[in-house]
Amino acid sequence: MAQQNQPNEAAQPELSELLRIRREKLADLQARGKDPYLHTKYERTSCAKEIVEKFEEMEGSVVSIAGRIMSKRDMGKASFLDLEDQSGRIQIYARIDVMGEEAYEEMKKWDIGDIVGVKGEVFRTRRGEISIKCSEMVLLSKSLIPLPEKFHGLKDTDLRYRQRYVDLIVNPDVRDTFVKRSQIIREIRAFLDSQGFLEVETPVLHPIAGGAAARPFITHHNALDMQLYLRIALELHLKRLIVGGFDKVYEIGRVFRNEGISTRHNPEFTLLELYQAYTNFEGMMDLTENLIRTVAHKVLGTGQITFGGVELDLDQPFRRLSMLDAVRQYAGIDFEAVATLEEAKAIAKEHELAVEPHHGKGDILNMLFEKYCEEKIIQPTFILGHPVEISPLAKRNPEKPGYTERFELFIIGREYANAFSELNDPLDQRERFLRQAALKAAGDEEANDVDEDFLTALEYGMPPTGGLGIGIDRLVMMLTDSPSIRDVIFFPTMKPL
Repeated sequence: MAQQNQPNEAAQPELSELLRIRREKLADLQARGKDPYLHTKYERTSCAKEIVEKFEEMEGSVVSIAGRIMSKRDMGKASFLDLEDQSGRIQIYARIDVMGEEAYEEMKKWDIGDIVGVKGEVFRTRRGEISIKCSEMVLLSKSLIPLPEKFHGLKDTDLRYRQRYVDLIVNPDVRDTFVKRSQIIREIRAFLDSQGFLEVETPVLHPIAGGAAARPFITHHNALDMQLYLRIALELHLKRLIVGGFDKVYEIGRVFRNEGISTRHNPEFTLLELYQAYTNFEGMMDLTENLIRTVAHKVLGTGQITFGGVELDLDQPFRRLSMLDAVRQYAGIDFEAVATLEEAKAIAKEHELAVEPHHGKGDILNMLFEKYCEEKIIQPTFILGHPVEISPLAKRNPEKPGYTERFELFIIGREYANAFSELNDPLDQRERFLRQAALKAAGDEEANDVDEDFLTALEYGMPPTGGLGIGIDRLVMMLTDSPSIRDVIFFPTMKPL
């Protein structure tokens, strides 16, 4: 085994001096029968955070903890080490007369980054720092690559995302962000479970890409000799469950969209979708507002948060504004007075919007909203009344048939939620699917195909239903004040070096 860990002699000149020294230390350990990689387990009785928080109870007791050496200070016959485990850091006080000369000298050869197990007595130093007086220390894993220099840390963002494991070791704030992510998802589940929703799982591989306007990833199933798509949304299968008799269902899962990468977009991301029978988009607005506010208070203890230097108030009732009114307010355009597609195209030309042949009036309204309104919406605002052209799965507004019962939640110019009164008329749905198929045939790679099985499900009858989608990653970004989606995804998609 020792031989397998030896670097190839031809590669030796390429190793830096530090790398070479660490490998030599490993080889020496293995030659002396002290291979650190042979340890299969280490019994721990405590963690760093518990010892600090419960010091009054634990002072004088003997504990066993394990973690990574983050710093060392050699004082001759005594040494101080900072040990970090998942919960935090604690100081280790090692003395030659307590550990024994051989064990102490062995310990002094270990490096920052090595993983060790420590047994000792909980005490407070003369300077008042809670510590462990080490009686035994064992090397559990050898670190062969030095950690980034402690005062500068790992600052290169590209390297941080590529080597998240190093980022997590040296940047405690990063670990805290991902702990909060887990807590946010846990509290979302708790909220929905308390409202009587059932968590379900639906397929990731779809024979038809549907449920959203997005370009899919395509794969091939050899045994069935058929093309399949990684799901771009959860919607159509969840609505099948509403048809099947479940009144409240939700799923939190990965979806995949073959699109660009930015601070807000990653090709795979986590989506919450939920559907509730016998309610509508207004019911979804109330649920969305209560969900986000509850999660903020459960995880952060407050509804007053800061995101990107902007103070946000999640406790105030969320504003409700139609897309028509938003364009009127922020762009100065009364689009409701636009009677024909030709008039809409003339407005688009005046405002330098790129109109394609398949675009309708509703598409142009949405482009005006995106150009003039989105970035001006700061506090939580529900934008209502999307055009039918951009809402193929939403129920029409009976008073304004060209618009739908739909909303999107915007905060600081970003979309956080999308919801409808779900279209349950199978004939209307077929017409919209056919329009989507025509758009796809004309070159729109984000348009949907006709999903005959979903239409069959609607023909059996789906009750009035409200549906909601929330991007989990963006919500985590907001609640952790993270500027990029890559800051809240452990392993974001990166181009190989």
